[in-house]
Amino acid sequence: MLMDKLDKRILQELQANGAITNLELADKIGLSPSPCARRVKQLEEAGIIKGQVTLLNASKLELKLSALIQISMDRHTPDRFEVFEKKVSSFPEVIECLLITGQSADYQLKVMVPDMENYQEFLLNKITRIEGVSDVHSSFVLREVVNSTELPLNHIRHG
Repeated sequence: MLMDKLDKRILQELQANGAITNLELADKIGLSPSPCARRVKQLEEAGIIKGQVTLLNASKLELKLSALIQISMDRHTPDRFEVFEKKVSSFPEVIECLLITGQSADYQLKVMVPDMENYQEFLLNKITRIEGVSDVHSSFVLREVVNSTELPLNHIRHG
């Protein structure tokens, strides 16, 4: 899909505030409501807009411990990776799972739990019990410096 300046502005506004009404969005980007709604629908149909979510405050929900876990697998086979990925996808504590390269680990997880006791339980009763996990290294987040859900759009040239 070829995007123009208005499409880019729509995406920027929606990333900043997914709860914005179509009327407010149209006003901010200088369109009337009907064409604005059509553009948003086109961006959704093209798969550029995947969906909308509500961001929650982890600290207010007593999720005070963030951990980055690097995991190595014993064998690099598709079935081993498939079993691991299916299992970690079922754990609500895992908010991100990345298959990585350039490290000694195969996966990096970002996990959020209330405290160290919950982390230990998660690690010992869930992660280390997954078939094929051979090594686990944990790091703990001291402070989030940047935590954004907004994708950079400055590379998009206007059509």
